Amino acid sequence: MSVPAPFRARLIAERTLAPGVRELKFERIDGERLVYEAGQWVNLLMPIGGEGGEVLKRSYSIASPPVEEPVFEVAVTRVEGGPGSSFLHALELGDDLEVHGPSGFFVRRNDEPALFVGTGTGLTPLRSMLHDALIRKEEGTPFHLLAGFRFEQDRLYQDEFAALSEGHSNFSAECTLSRPSDTWTGNAGYVQTHVPRIYEALSARSGGRPVHVYICGLQKMVSEVRDLLRKQMNLPRELVHSERYD
Repeated sequence: MSVPAPFRARLIAERTLAPGVRELKFERIDGERLVYEAGQWVNLLMPIGGEGGEVLKRSYSIASPPVEEPVFEVAVTRVEGGPGSSFLHALELGDDLEVHGPSGFFVRRNDEPALFVGTGTGLTPLRSMLHDALIRKEEGTPFHLLAGFRFEQDRLYQDEFAALSEGHSNFSAECTLSRPSDTWTGNAGYVQTHVPRIYEALSARSGGRPVHVYICGLQKMVSEVRDLLRKQMNLPRELVHSERYD
C-alpha cells in the first residue's frame, strides 16, 4: 500500500463541542479530495518551536465522513500542559498545517449491523463511520450508538445524533454519564453497564445477521468492553473491533 503524500491544510471553521473540546474543520490547500476510509486518522504537524524549532506530530481521528470536497474535521481535547492540544486550541481561522496520512485499520469492512461504543473524543471515528453508512443508505442495516461521558456538559454531538435518530429508522443513539447530577434522568454508569442490553436488542433487530461492535476511547474502557464482549458474552473475535487513543 502506497503512503499518501503529505499536504497542507487550512483551518476554515471551528466550534466548541464541549468544555475543553474544540472541533476544527480543515481544507486542503491544493484542493485535492482527501481519500480515506471512515475511521482512519491523520497526523497533524505543529511547529511549536518557531522557525527551525521543534515540530510536534499528533494523531487525530477524522470525525467527518469521506466526501467529495477537500475537507475533513477533527476534535481536540485540551490537555493541561499539553503542547499539541494547546497549539491546536490557539489555531486561528486561515492558519495552515502540514498533514500526513490518512492511516489506520479501524474501519468497517462490511455492511453488517453495528453497535458503536465510544467515550469522549473516541466518538470521532465512530461518527465518521456512522455518517458514512447513512450516506451510503444502508437503510436495512440497524445501527446503535452508545456514548459515554462524565458530566452532562461533556456530551459531544448529542443534538446531531438525536436528529439522525429521528431521521433514520434504522439508527438509534443513547448516552450514559459516569458522574450524573441529581437532576439527570438518563442512563448512568459506565458504558459497560449498558452494552449487554443494547447488544441483545440490536441482535433481535438484525434479522439473523451478526452484529459487529466498534469501540473507541481510553485503554481502560476499551479493554473492559472487549473483555465483556469476548469473555462474558462469548462474541467471536471477528465481531469485535477497537482502537484506543492513550
